[in-house]
Amino acid sequence: MQQALAFVARHGRLGLMVGLAAGLALPGLAAVMRPWIPQLVALLLFLTAFRIGPVDAAGSLADLTRTARRVLVLQLALPILFLLGLHLLGLPVTPLALVAALVLAAPSVTGSANFTILLGHDPAPALRLLILGTALLPLTAIPVFWLLPAFGDPAEVFGAALRLLTVILAAAGCGFALRHWGARHLSDLNRRALDGLTVIALAVIVIALMSAVRPAMTERPGELVFWLLAAFAINLGGQALCFLTLRATGGADPVPTSIVAGNRNFALFFVALPSEVTEPLLIFLGCYQFPMYLTPTLMRRLYDPR
Repeated sequence: MQQALAFVARHGRLGLMVGLAAGLALPGLAAVMRPWIPQLVALLLFLTAFRIGPVDAAGSLADLTRTARRVLVLQLALPILFLLGLHLLGLPVTPLALVAALVLAAPSVTGSANFTILLGHDPAPALRLLILGTALLPLTAIPVFWLLPAFGDPAEVFGAALRLLTVILAAAGCGFALRHWGARHLSDLNRRALDGLTVIALAVIVIALMSAVRPAMTERPGELVFWLLAAFAINLGGQALCFLTLRATGGADPVPTSIVAGNRNFALFFVALPSEVTEPLLIFLGCYQFPMYLTPTLMRRLYDPR
């Protein structure tokens, strides 16, 4: 079994693309799986935490300080600068601008550490950004809400953020505990097998997230193309800008932070938006999965040009 999972890990990028294809080809299965997304996400976090271990995830005091600074830049400074720029230019908050602002203000997606693993880099910084970014979201989101007139009750977002943080801490805590008391030292084969399991979990999760894309392919193809291009520009463009900036300034490995910069859990904010605002954004949510799951394939040349 471990050898089979290690084989899946070696072909992880292909596995993610299979998940995307299945989400498009099997809309009925996507509808059935959609209620299980929270459980699948919790399983993914558990596997990731177990694979990394509590010592590497915690890092040093310098690591935590760097993580806090980067969370404040990614989730607070960037969306505020973006929205203030729109205001100074006299531009309205269109659905596209709203999506960009939500992405910039959101914490990392749960799969960021797994994408980092698939690209051959240390996943611990991405996991720290996920946990700390989600924990600080109720605070970093407040100034952004003041600049977004479309928002409803911010308390709903705070509640959703706290629920998400609870899931993250519970799943990660169980993974860290099992690693600490049950398997402190993993062999290379064990790690590759765990990587294979996470690839399978990611491929399954994306099927459930693609339910809005298939109908748009036949009913609104032009709108689908627009949001698909927007998703690639926001996700991959954000990653590239972050990577080039961090590489120019030197310091720690820029890849984990760059992956987080483009892959954000913006759907968390949907609970605070009225339905007339979120309806057109659901297509973007499905389109956003494409650059997200293609990150290990499309960004490999930039992150590892050798």
